[in-house]
Formats: sequence, structure tokens, C-alpha cells
Amino acid sequence: MKPLRGRKKSAPEVESAELTRFEPVVQDSFSLVMAAREGVLAKVAFEVADRLLLHLSQMADILHITTKTLQSYKQSKKKLNPANSEQTLKLFALQMKGKEVFGAADAFRRWLEKPAYGLDGQVPLDLLETSGGIDLVMEELERIAYGDLA
Repeated sequence: MKPLRGRKKSAPEVESAELTRFEPVVQDSFSLVMAAREGVLAKVAFEVADRLLLHLSQMADILHITTKTLQSYKQSKKKLNPANSEQTLKLFALQMKGKEVFGAADAFRRWLEKPAYGLDGQVPLDLLETSGGIDLVMEELERIAYGDLA
């Protein structure tokens, strides 16, 4: 697996009707799982990657699919499988929380790239490959939001 580190140039956040539709969904675990079971369009993964300032190859690595497959799914307007959909939606929720905690996508991205004390020195970005890892990073963001030493 390629390392997940690497910075994408900051891009303005794109307001997408598709992502806006998922904002309330990702706030509720049950709704998130139900949406993931239906599958989300591959273009949502591209939009989430943009918001997290990830290269497409990084997003593909996180989802354990090839960049070519991800691009093909987007072109053919295919949905991701339930596991990839869940991961994509959780990443969207993480991005929303990160922006809330750090105030800007760039600041959140910088935090994702550095070892985190509350994650036993692990780099948060490296933990995003699994649903459980995303949960751990989200818990760390919650601790930071509430003023715990992180």
C-alpha cells in the first residue's frame, strides 16, 4: 500500500447537492448505515476527497480500490459497494467535524498528517483505511473539541 501522506493543493470547497443531501445522514449512525447499504455514487467519493484535500490515489487507497476503478465508476455513474459507501460517508462526517474543530480544511489536513498524542502517536491520515480507524480519529476530534489534551 502506498503511503497516504502527501498534500493536495487547497481547493475551494465545492457545494454539491449530493454532499448537501448527505449532511443530515452522516449525523446519525443508523441513517449512515442505511445510506451505505443503498450505496453512494462514486462522485461522492471524489467530492469527499476534494474536501479532505486528498489526491484521488489517496482516496482510492483508503477505499482499497484502484484509481482507475474509481474513475470508471464515476464516469459510468455507478454506486460504490456498501463498505466503500460507509467509509466515504464516515470520511464526509470526519471532514465536517474537522472543519468545525479546526476552522478550515487546510488546518484540519495539517493535523491529519502529524502524529497525534491521543492516537498513541499514530498519524490520523494513516488510520482512515478502516471504518474503525475513522471512528478512532473522530473520537480524537471530539476530545480536541471538548478541550482534552490531544
